[in-house]
Amino acid sequence: MTILDTTLAPSDLPAERAERLSIAGSTWHDRIAADASNAQLTYRVRGTAEGSVASRITAGKHVFVVDEPGALAGDDVAASPVEVALGALISCQVVVYRLYAQALGIQVDEIDVIADADLDVRNLFGIDQSVRAGFTDVRLTISITGPESDERYQELRSTVDEHCPVLDLFSNATPVSVTVTKA
Repeated sequence: MTILDTTLAPSDLPAERAERLSIAGSTWHDRIAADASNAQLTYRVRGTAEGSVASRITAGKHVFVVDEPGALAGDDVAASPVEVALGALISCQVVVYRLYAQALGIQVDEIDVIADADLDVRNLFGIDQSVRAGFTDVRLTISITGPESDERYQELRSTVDEHCPVLDLFSNATPVSVTVTKA
């Protein structure tokens, strides 16, 4: 299934946000109830090399650059791939917190997420292949303001942990196939 682009103005108004979340939840529920195959989405994102090690990424109608700092051979014109990955995790957390806060009737006035992650570059530079190439530890700190009890926010955290797609990517091995072709 392809998600159609619908442009809505961003809103920080709780009533508008609640309405959008409710409509999205019920619309997807109805689509999937009508045909379970509607739950299967395929995302395609394309990247083209630029500069020293930068990439111009196209995701639907959105274009952004990913680069490395100078110490990692980049021109430092944008966030690095691992920073973008952490940004994806943070933004997915925000989406799923908002979605399930609405579904569970838990009021979230503000949400702020910080991701800290450790990476050992010895594998990246071919110094020590026994070291993991990716993050060795990722720590999320989520700060929520609102009138609910700590128990309710912990219930929300547990629910989000079960349903956040990007958290799942970070937490579980995902099969990846790679094909290289000569252009």
